[in-house]
Amino acid sequence: MKVFIAGHNGMVGRAIHSILKANSNLEIIIVDRLDLNLTDQKAVDSFLKKSKPEVIINAAAKVGGIIANTNFPAEFIYQNLQIQNNLIHAAHVNDIQKILFLGSSCIYPENAPQPMDEESLFNGRLASSNEPYAIAKIAGIKMCESYNRQYGRDYRSVMPTNLYGPYDNFHPLNSHVVPALIQRFHNAKIKMKKNVSVWGSGKPRRELLHVDDMAKACMFIFNLSYKKYHSSTRSMLSHINIGSGADVSISELAYLIKDVVGYHGEIKFDHSKPDGTYQKLLDVTKINNLGWKPSINLKDGLINTYDWFIKNLSKK
Repeated sequence: MKVFIAGHNGMVGRAIHSILKANSNLEIIIVDRLDLNLTDQKAVDSFLKKSKPEVIINAAAKVGGIIANTNFPAEFIYQNLQIQNNLIHAAHVNDIQKILFLGSSCIYPENAPQPMDEESLFNGRLASSNEPYAIAKIAGIKMCESYNRQYGRDYRSVMPTNLYGPYDNFHPLNSHVVPALIQRFHNAKIKMKKNVSVWGSGKPRRELLHVDDMAKACMFIFNLSYKKYHSSTRSMLSHINIGSGADVSISELAYLIKDVVGYHGEIKFDHSKPDGTYQKLLDVTKINNLGWKPSINLKDGLINTYDWFIKNLSKK
């Protein structure tokens, strides 16, 4: 089977690629962004015509934290819509029967009941901090469902919670909470700073999932039989949540990362900075009932991530 991984250089794409490489029955197709612009419809269609994959895993996306989403809303909605529109439509045109589309838990309303189950979609307003990205991901789900309904395709969607792990984005301004805190505490440790500033009150809670668990969950959903997957979903509510089923406060997370990094100074919470959504916990009953659960606990995952950071990025 020929499998095209779109976004193989990203954090999730790399983890999925690592799993698939172990399967000798698969021919894996990857291409760098310099050689294929996924926002170019003609280029995507031409590439799929030539490479002829039987399956597409779409892990390609423009992603970022609160600051990036706030500062670049146009890029977040445009680029993500273009990438998924081009891949999904070109897949259909080239008679590719199966797609796994990766979304995000930000598709759910800001004030959705916790934990958020798949039924929460459309039941309220989205968080303003990442609305453009969320709308793009919702559109991706609905594109997959529409091609399934009209053409009998098997295009599946998974919605992961907040991810972290090796190859994450450790940019000091545009990163998510885990890499941002790891870098901040590490730098404070090296420079022997007396305290580290953490944005917000520390009270908001976040569910976190190691990227290797996410990749395994993707492959679990991908390998379910057509009958089993579609017996657990509906034609117009076909996405499945992927998460750990537990969350921690930002304060708890900060002290845990402080311990993992080995920083001995103080933590000061900057109440002038935004907290973001108070809680984003996924209901993972559906995927658990299908037979999948995560295997990496939070502390072990953070140790793994910090080890990777030290070996790859700490001196840059």
